[in-house]
Amino acid sequence: MYAERVLSGMRPTGRLHLGHYHGVLKNWARLQYEYPCLFFVADWHALTTTYDKPEVISQATWEMLIDWLAAGIDPNQATLFIQSRVLEHAELHLLLSMITPLGWLERVPTYKDQLEKLSHKDLTTYGFLGYPLLQAADILIYRANLVPVGEDQIPHVEFTREVARRFNHFYGREPNFEENAKEAVKKLGSKRARLYLELRTRFQQEGDDEALAQARALIDEAQSLSLGDRERLYGYLEGYSKHILVEPQVLLTEASRMPGLDGQKMSKSYGNTIYLREDPESITRKVRTMQTDPARVRRTDPGDPERCPVWQFHKIYTDAEVHQWVQEGCRSAKIGCLECKQPVLEAILKEQEAMRERAQPYVENPSLVRNVVADGCEQARKLAQATMRDVREAMGLEYT
Repeated sequence: MYAERVLSGMRPTGRLHLGHYHGVLKNWARLQYEYPCLFFVADWHALTTTYDKPEVISQATWEMLIDWLAAGIDPNQATLFIQSRVLEHAELHLLLSMITPLGWLERVPTYKDQLEKLSHKDLTTYGFLGYPLLQAADILIYRANLVPVGEDQIPHVEFTREVARRFNHFYGREPNFEENAKEAVKKLGSKRARLYLELRTRFQQEGDDEALAQARALIDEAQSLSLGDRERLYGYLEGYSKHILVEPQVLLTEASRMPGLDGQKMSKSYGNTIYLREDPESITRKVRTMQTDPARVRRTDPGDPERCPVWQFHKIYTDAEVHQWVQEGCRSAKIGCLECKQPVLEAILKEQEAMRERAQPYVENPSLVRNVVADGCEQARKLAQATMRDVREAMGLEYT
């Protein structure tokens, strides 16, 4: 099996806000210390809906990369790159399109949803229909086995798994596979070979997932096996030949709890955002003028924190002691709304101060961001090229 690897991307749609930070970037910053991570700017994906305004994508890309760095994404820990700079994405997308049924694309849940939400745009394009397959290629090109997503994105990962499985079924064959696999079994040693065959039978005849897990562990523990023999044993175990493309697993992430300034979801379209690296005076003004419990018309009116957008910010930014102070003070009218907002404001300003400090070198010297991306693209390209060599060979496209 291939080493664990995480891949995730984000469309460059403009400045990022606290919803992006608490929903995605904070998780990325944690994952980069737990797994090898690749994070990419999905600029080709942005073209599927903004094909008529491509000029906005470039500027948004560089701004977003600085926001990533400001949020704590470390180029020494993770690989940062731009999708369109690694052309192998497009090649794998093209080759996968040859075997992907049209019905698979049409049934992706977000396809019809986006058509309805963006009804003012003409999205009856090949690119928009095929974006889930491009997304699958983004994952499969790096043999990434872990994809951090929220529940709404699980169908995309499942679609990717289906595409990988179909590709492996068509092209994961080699001449004399059965004979080569049986020779690989012998290399496990007589005792382990017998156990492997018993577990294989239990899995294939009875669907015993525990037997499958035990057999995989048995293969992993066999240090003397070559990569080719290891792959043959996995394929022989699961009923097909070789894993060429890795079926990714969902790394489920919690939904963002970050509300907007008005209590709705934080979104640029609602005008209720606090941006990353925003000016302190602007943040202060926004927080101090936030909506509160409509029942508190006067300072002396008691309120209910559960009906106040500010309380949602407290849940993210303040501790249990402050929570108790808010609950008691608001319900008894002992504290006013401006007092209630102050701990939240201080916490946001402190969080933003650290982000601005991390971003400053890149803002002052944009070439530093270009260098990070150039290095990241080179690293990503090497991984992508290795996958494409195997894909071309499996499909008979090497012509050597």
